Amino acid sequence: MRQLIAFTKKEYLELWRNGRLTLFGILFLLFGIMNPALAKLTPWLMEQMADTLSEQGMQITSVTVDAMSSWAQFYKNAPMELLIFVVLSSGILTGEYQKGTLIHMLTKGLGRHTVLWAKGLALLGTWTLGYWLCFGVTCAYTAYFWDQSVLTHIGLGAALVYLAGVVLISLILLFSVVLSTGTAVMGAVLGLAAVSYLLAVIPKAAEYLPTYLLSAGGLLSGAMEPSDFLPAVLVSLGITFTSVAAGTVLFRKKTI
Repeated sequence: MRQLIAFTKKEYLELWRNGRLTLFGILFLLFGIMNPALAKLTPWLMEQMADTLSEQGMQITSVTVDAMSSWAQFYKNAPMELLIFVVLSSGILTGEYQKGTLIHMLTKGLGRHTVLWAKGLALLGTWTLGYWLCFGVTCAYTAYFWDQSVLTHIGLGAALVYLAGVVLISLILLFSVVLSTGTAVMGAVLGLAAVSYLLAVIPKAAEYLPTYLLSAGGLLSGAMEPSDFLPAVLVSLGITFTSVAAGTVLFRKKTI
């Protein structure tokens, strides 16, 4: 446990030194501000475009925005946030292979599972801080501009999207053990995400896929119920634990 805590601290320090933590913080802060800002500016933007669109035969009616408009932007931007996170995080372990630093650490008695779990905790902490920063900023600005009392399950909806990010972290760890470059890891993780999106066109399969969690915005309007997401949550938790366990076993046997 001491090794895990110490190595996890080292990972956070490394993320801070290379600017990744700062970059993630800025990006998620911008997304958090952008969600209510886009909703607030929509009527003005439509007004500015009214003359141009009317010349093309399109009539613009009055646009009303509310708290739901802001949260709709939050859920629309969630896939982009996940994509950026995967792109910037895929090399967290494979970079050690390429620099040759991993062999030096292992020969000093550091357990392989400690290395893998510390990397995972570093990614989990970064995702947690960044994502909930975005959520908190969006929630604060939305509450300032509009009444949110008519919305339901705001926190639960956000937690479901957060879980989707946890699934991606577990896959990054697994593929980082199997593959040797960050680009390959990124391609594998995004490829699986694309397959999940494609399988979602099958009505009976959609609710069991981790990507179904990204539709949690339906909870806010009451169009969906929490129980609708239970299959996707169970499958996502299963994938997460299986990926971490498989990655741990394979990493112990991996030739470095």
